[in-house]
This record gives sequence, structure tokens and C-alpha cells, in this order.
Amino acid sequence: MKRRSFVKNVSLSSVAVPFMFKNVKFQAISEKLFEYSRGAEDRVLVIIRLNGGNDGLNTFIPLDQYDNLVKQRENVIQPMESIIKLNDTNGMHSVMGGMASMFNDGTLSVIQNVGYDNQNRSHFRSKDIWSTGSTDLNVTSGWLGRRYDGLYPGFPDAYPDTDNPDPFVISMGYQVSATCLGEEGNFSYPVPDPFDDVQLGDYSQADDGTLYGSHLHYMSTVVSQTNSYGIRVKAAAEKGNTLSQAYDPNNQIAVYLRYVAQMISGGLTTKVYVLNLDGFDTHAAQIDTNDKTVGAHASLLKKLSDAIHAFQDDLKLLGIDHRVAGMTLSEFGRQIASNSSNGTDHGDAAPLFLFGSCISNAILGPNPQISDQLVDQAGVPMKIDFRDIYASVLKDWFLVPEADAQPLFEHQVTFYPLLQACSLGISDFDQLDISSSVYPNPCTEQAQLILTGQGDHMRVGLYDLRGKLLRTVFEGALAPGRHELPIKTADLSKGAYLIKIQRKSGTESLSLIRN
Repeated sequence: MKRRSFVKNVSLSSVAVPFMFKNVKFQAISEKLFEYSRGAEDRVLVIIRLNGGNDGLNTFIPLDQYDNLVKQRENVIQPMESIIKLNDTNGMHSVMGGMASMFNDGTLSVIQNVGYDNQNRSHFRSKDIWSTGSTDLNVTSGWLGRRYDGLYPGFPDAYPDTDNPDPFVISMGYQVSATCLGEEGNFSYPVPDPFDDVQLGDYSQADDGTLYGSHLHYMSTVVSQTNSYGIRVKAAAEKGNTLSQAYDPNNQIAVYLRYVAQMISGGLTTKVYVLNLDGFDTHAAQIDTNDKTVGAHASLLKKLSDAIHAFQDDLKLLGIDHRVAGMTLSEFGRQIASNSSNGTDHGDAAPLFLFGSCISNAILGPNPQISDQLVDQAGVPMKIDFRDIYASVLKDWFLVPEADAQPLFEHQVTFYPLLQACSLGISDFDQLDISSSVYPNPCTEQAQLILTGQGDHMRVGLYDLRGKLLRTVFEGALAPGRHELPIKTADLSKGAYLIKIQRKSGTESLSLIRN
């Protein structure tokens, strides 16, 4: 295809490469992705990328493994007394008071041990994998790009239009996002400053059927689209508001999040915002040798924590906190043992955060187990596949059916209950068949599952986070009406589990925490 060849070479995006499938099983969704209920149609997702590979063991600390962490990384680990304790087994870095308070307020969740099998420790390759949602080298489209390709085929031609006047995705800064690369173009629109609607001038060129003509026509389309989007973005930012006094004007990620709040409150219909925080490749001088609570990594974590806390505060003051959910991610974690340069080298899995008023406030995934013996180059093993998090966010937040989210990824997705059904009407709950709950949660020796029988055959199972069935709670026909089923948990290790309720009409998943 002429345009696809051109998109690969133009400077529109440093990652603008063709869309390839070959033998990959997934596909773009063929029907509208955002078939939301009216109560969810204005939802927004904010993605914050921590570029460089965040040291998860210095961010979200497994307190029950602290003694062995000292043995592994004595020259970088902060003192136990400085860690912000969230519970008996988990704490956060001492500079992350903002996000720690959000956890205590129920607006922050932690998902531990997130990564993928056979972790690639190259920044470039691992970023590609997290952006494409695939470990296949032949796949170059972004996971969000595939999603939007199914919804808006032929993009960027004919966009914006009457039904879609605003950017589909906004990437804060000067570069488009690799996660949004589609077949014919990138669905993200870069915005370094929403109040600056730089116009590129009037440039139009018809496609005369030649290779050169098709290239000029494509550039004409991009210029026209950029000008139109710039006007819309500026208008929304000027109409919007920001109320929180917690933003630090010297913290760039906080400035960007303040812009996002202004654009959302100003009525921009963009559904996804992507932000980047660089500097997490902390091979050396990760800490200050005179005070291990400060240093390069602590400075980054403070910027992140303060910015997210201010943003959540702003959303609440603006009365739009129920509309916005956010997540952080990084291309990999760091190795368990520190190096001799007071830093940490490229590793494997790491925690990521979800934030917002509608998240399922919990710690998902067990604490990583730290050995008392040094193992050269060992990283934290992956327990939860990052693509399962992507798919679960689509399902829970944008109400994308599992059957539509699954084809975006080549592996069999495990869906986790990450976001609560927030601000939905009664009719929406009926449509979603949200009829089950579990209490107490967290539990110790036993939990009770409440569910509504419909007279049909169902199977209820308790699973670990790798999808292994631990026990069958119930199998058979359950009479119509409300029922309570006991789930024994006394023999389980502390951590997170899944309850899957399988009916003919579909599968429902609930999280269960064992304390």
C-alpha cells in the first residue's frame, strides 16, 4: 500500500511503521469499541509511562521480605523506619506520601509482579512489546491503534468529522504515542501546551494517483487534521478549569496532568491521554550515599506521587473524579540485587499503579519472594501478564465485552476485576448482570459469595492469579433467587485470588484478598 510505505518513512512519528499480522492470531475489533452505557460514555483513561525501567522494589516495598532485601541491596535500600507503612507487609517509598494517602483513601491500587514471559531487558525492544501488546517481532501496531482501527477504518482520511471532532488520543508532549499506531496513521495527537494552537497554514493536495501524489495528499490530510484538532484542544483548555492548589509548577508531569484536567473539564471528548516521565534507568547514583531516602530515584517517585495526588485532588474538586481512571507502567523492573555503582540494573517484573475514584482499591498479586542468597542478574519473576491488565481495563472501564477485547492480544487473556462499576444507573447494572459480591474482603479463614441463581447451570471456581483452579466452590443448577456460598480460605497463603462464576451467558470474575 502506498500510504503505508510512506507512513513508515515520514517524520510524523518516530514509530510510524506498517501494520503487520502474518501468523498472529489477534485482530482489530470489527465493531464499535465504546458501546458503553450512557453512564460510562464520557469515561477517560490516563496512562503514565515511567520510561527507563522503574525499580519496583524501591517503590512498593515488600516489608515481609525486608531482611533479605537488605542482604541483596544494602547500598541502595532505604531504612525500614523511613518507609511509609500501608499494612503489615507492604510499604511505599518515603517520598510517596501523596500516593500513600490515596491508597488509604481508596483511590489507589497496586498490581504486583507485572511483566511478560521471557522478559527482554533491552529498553527499545521491551518498550515495543509494552506498546504493541505483543512479543511477536512482526507486530508493529500499537494495542490501542488496533483497537481504533476497528472503530475508525481509513484513519486519518475524513477525520475529524461531525461525530468525532476531537483527537481520539492525546499524547502530552511533542511525540505521538507508539501505543496508538494504526494501519494508516497514529491515532494520538501530541500536545505540549493546549493553549498554543500552532496553525500549520493552508495546505491541500489531491491524490493524483502517483506515489508522489499520494504522499502529498497524506501530508495534506495530516496538516488539516492538526489545525482542526489544535483549535478544539485550545477551546476546551480555555473553557476548562483547575481548582487544586497542590500542583507544583516546576514538576512537568504535574503541569501536564493539570492540562489534562482542564481539557477534560472543558468538554474535550478525547478518551485516552498518554504521559511520559523519563529518567528511571538508574544504573548509578540511584540514591544519595549520605541519605538513602533521597537521590535520583526518589526525586522521580516524588514527582510522580505529588503529580498524581494533585490531579486526583483536582478531579474531585471539579466533580469529575468518577469519570477518570489512570494507570502507570514501565518497560521492566530492576534486578533484585543492587550493583556496585549504588544503582540497579535492568530486571524483569515490577508493580504498576491504578488510580481514581472508581478503582477496586486493593493490592493485587503476592509480594515477590526475595532470597537470602545473591543470584547474579536475578529479577522479580512475572506473575501477572501486562496484557491482561490492558484487556481488563478495557473491559471494566470502557465496558468492552471480553469477546471483543480478547482478539487484540495473541495470548489467552485472564481478566481481573480492576475497576468498579462506577456511576452506572440501574438499567446499566441490569445490562451488565452485576449480581455477585464477596464478603468479608479481605478475609482470613472463610468468605461468603453472594450471587443470584437463574436456574441455569453454573460453575464457581477459586483460582490463583496464574489461572490455576484451586478448588471448585459450586457446580450445578442454582435455583432462582439470592444465595450465599461459603468459600474456605484458611489454607490459602496471603495474597490475591480470583473467583470465576461461569454461566451460559458469560463469565464474571471477582477479586478476593486473603489476609
